[in-house]
Amino acid sequence: MRILVTIASRHGGTWGIGEVVAQTLRERGHEVTMAAPDDVTDLEGVDAVVLGSAVYVAHWMPAARELADRLADELAARPVWLLSSGLATQPAASANSPHEIRSLAERIGARGHRSFHGRLDRSVLSFAERATISAARAREGDHRDMAAVARWAGEVADALEPAHV
Repeated sequence: MRILVTIASRHGGTWGIGEVVAQTLRERGHEVTMAAPDDVTDLEGVDAVVLGSAVYVAHWMPAARELADRLADELAARPVWLLSSGLATQPAASANSPHEIRSLAERIGARGHRSFHGRLDRSVLSFAERATISAARAREGDHRDMAAVARWAGEVADALEPAHV
């Protein structure tokens, strides 16, 4: 299958998660294209989509939300999985479950949503981002579990087997 992995990432941590998803899907025999949401104009020639975003203050990044709104009908016409990556030390319910996910998943018929811990490097953050992170008491470091990401991507690949599509 031809799969689009499209990830909104401000500082590269969530993009890295998308790269693991794309690589896992390729290893399972799929043709995978990876692109930023702003670079996706339509879904012509795409059989399935993994759409993801970094989470900031309990929201997906605007580029991912705008892609979902702009291409909602096209997304609803194919298998779609959603992923989020947020503050590494906060409970998934508060930090990695953006407010818009439930309605988005229902609107496009997403087959699932998975939250992953993220990466925090204060040295690349803006003043406002550092203030927000300090208030949340987030721990610095790379807390991404790439093995868990690969396992999840394997589950997506399993669901795309002809018997499951």
